[in-house]
Amino acid sequence: MTTRLLPLTGDGYQTHPLHSTERIWTETNCYVDVWLELLHSLGLDPMVAGAFAISTDFEGDQWTFFKYPEADLRRAYGIDVHEMNPWRGVLEHVVEQLELGRLMTVEADSFYLPDTHGVSYQIEHVKSTIVPNAVDVQGRFLGYFHNAGYFELTGDDFDGIFRRGAHAEPALPPYTEIIRLDSVHHLTDDDAVDMAHTLLAEHVAKRPGDNPITRMAERTVRDLRWLRDQPPEKFHLWAFGTVRQCGACAETAASFLSWLTDHGGAAEAKEASRHWTNLAEQAKALQFALARAARGRQIDLSPIMQQMAEEWDSAQSLTSALAGP
Repeated sequence: MTTRLLPLTGDGYQTHPLHSTERIWTETNCYVDVWLELLHSLGLDPMVAGAFAISTDFEGDQWTFFKYPEADLRRAYGIDVHEMNPWRGVLEHVVEQLELGRLMTVEADSFYLPDTHGVSYQIEHVKSTIVPNAVDVQGRFLGYFHNAGYFELTGDDFDGIFRRGAHAEPALPPYTEIIRLDSVHHLTDDDAVDMAHTLLAEHVAKRPGDNPITRMAERTVRDLRWLRDQPPEKFHLWAFGTVRQCGACAETAASFLSWLTDHGGAAEAKEASRHWTNLAEQAKALQFALARAARGRQIDLSPIMQQMAEEWDSAQSLTSALAGP
């Protein structure tokens, strides 16, 4: 018997436009992506709480692994998210929470996620985050949100995800969260815009006081010397944590400000969105240039990194103006 919360199937699922193939960065990170699709499937607009992308920073050796803050999810949508204690097997918790009308985020190994075919599925063990929505324990079936969509898996992959049978793992349990939906609310258009502006002002106040692109550029120059002696796999890990998160974050900020523009926002919102989009595009170009440089090509990266820093300043200046004094 299948325990299911939302009436979804992998074949008929329609992804949110923010995961369109026309995007500069078709995926952000596993946590933001899974929440985009979950909010979308709940009939909620992911952009109401999109301001969190404004307040990210360069953390010394990586860009902020940005996420929807729990407080923002609660205020914008009435969703309560908090860490849970998986004192039993994760599968038992997932089934019971589904029966209670709740969902969970579950730390999962992409080695057993068939939607990552050609990337990590049956290739390498990579940490990711899923949200189980449908489970049949006897049939070893799982319907789940992951990255840019909703998927299904069965059999040995089911056992691998839930660490059963031959895949039993007595070490540390995965990180899990409860997603309580009993207080979900759907804001009117006017209230949604007001909420977005409130969250925008709060995240503008949390911005770094300097230009983090400049700091990332300085670290990139140092890291490039090291990357030239590393295998390609190491470069991909490095790039994901730096320029990809920076670029995906910038595009998320652009989408948020574009949403404000479409909902009667000031002219500055449209112009700010343009600068955030430029930053996202330049980050993608920088990633390609760095891949060549890491293989030994002599490439002057300073012009594009300078352009990125200038776009950051312009984007933040215009975004700050939207938040008021």
